[in-house]
Amino acid sequence: MEHRTPAIFIADSLGLDFLNSIATPVDTPVDWLDNGEGLSRWLAQAKLVPPEALEALKARAMPGELDEVAAQARGLREWFRKFVTKHMGRPLPPKALQELGPLNKLLQRDETFSQISRQRERDGGRFELRVMRHWQSSESLLLPIAEELAKFVCEEDFASVKACEGRSCTLVFADHTRGRARRWCSMAVCGNRAKQAAHRNRIKKKR
Repeated sequence: MEHRTPAIFIADSLGLDFLNSIATPVDTPVDWLDNGEGLSRWLAQAKLVPPEALEALKARAMPGELDEVAAQARGLREWFRKFVTKHMGRPLPPKALQELGPLNKLLQRDETFSQISRQRERDGGRFELRVMRHWQSSESLLLPIAEELAKFVCEEDFASVKACEGRSCTLVFADHTRGRARRWCSMAVCGNRAKQAAHRNRIKKKR
């Protein structure tokens, strides 16, 4: 499937945006992770992998290698979707840790290291300690995704996780609004559609 539409980042959480990497933004479903090139573009848009690391991995990859990693990413996405769907809307219970074995197993593959770097001049130019990653294989592209999923599990209140109320919309998000009043993935899309539908219904009732 060829697609040039930018990926959707509306969830206020990269972990949930990963779940939203398959969606129906208009009428036709789009999977931004449909192949290796799609996965690379999504990671670049999410700013999870440095551009130079992506280019180096693509240059070294054997034919079909990145497509296989994309298939693994889709499998990870659907596994995590089941976990989120099961627990969303209420605090995550301690026993949920037992279900996170696959994610912890993936995280064990990581090879990170710290390095002293210099900030950009516009950020002050000071030295800082950065966590870096060895990008030794195509499968290492799964590691920053796993890290974001783990951050989501540990830092997000699952009671704030919602599904968009839009008809046929599959997007999910973390509701960080005051009073948890958010109902739509986007007011410009599903929110606007709901307003238009309500307006039409009011007109019908008046006739």
